[in-house]
Amino acid sequence: MRHTRVALLIALMAIAVPVPPASPPPLAVSTDYASVRERMTQAGFGELARDRNFLAFDPSGDGRAVEVIGDLASARRIVVLVPGVDTTLRDFDRGLGGVPRRAPSVQARAVYEAVGWAPDVAVVAWLGYDPPEGMGVAAVRRERALAGAQELQRFVPALNPNATFVIVGHSYGTVVMGLAAASGLPANVTDLVALASPGLGEEFRPEARLWGATAETDWIRRVPAVRLAGFGHGPDPADSAARPLPTDGVTGHDAYLVPGSTTLQALAGIILNQE
Repeated sequence: MRHTRVALLIALMAIAVPVPPASPPPLAVSTDYASVRERMTQAGFGELARDRNFLAFDPSGDGRAVEVIGDLASARRIVVLVPGVDTTLRDFDRGLGGVPRRAPSVQARAVYEAVGWAPDVAVVAWLGYDPPEGMGVAAVRRERALAGAQELQRFVPALNPNATFVIVGHSYGTVVMGLAAASGLPANVTDLVALASPGLGEEFRPEARLWGATAETDWIRRVPAVRLAGFGHGPDPADSAARPLPTDGVTGHDAYLVPGSTTLQALAGIILNQE
């Protein structure tokens, strides 16, 4: 009954939906790290770029950036982390609200540490799209996710073709991942990991292995797994035959990739092909 009331409310909201903003232009990706670093410095992001390897950068709007940890050229396993709502270039290092565990760069380093800095693994912090701001209309619609899915589909084939991929989406980032998978990701994407997902889209039919984790105390559990009149993100990953990942000791919405968490330990096993 509660989900029915929410669905009716979603339908009423759709009557007055504003025209979604135009998507940003395609993000240029380059392994010429020095060149990207120079562009970042010229744009006033020299501190962020210092002694780091960025594949892409766009300071317009909320900003976009893609950083790689590890040796992308020699990697045989590449992990791509897709963040969710309210992730911006400004918070790439510090995290939303100044909470480091929410920062893409911090999460990428936590994953790399969890696999023991394996020389054949590279981890990508992929802020390659423009996530919705806050929990407004854009967050319960899919326009931003569709634009992100297209970017993700362009990005993965541009990397090392000899590697296999694990794509890890968090929250709204799982919608991006799901839509990208629905319309086609390369065959060397072997694993999709949905953390705290609000839904993967009704078109989602993965060829890769699907894994899912939602902590008992995560507020995302209260989001109805529906899609109606352009609102909502469809089925919960648990309803899509996702293999469950442990969440023992994980609290809230954004502690899945905290060092030492059971979810992160299990993810490391997937990356290292131990699962």
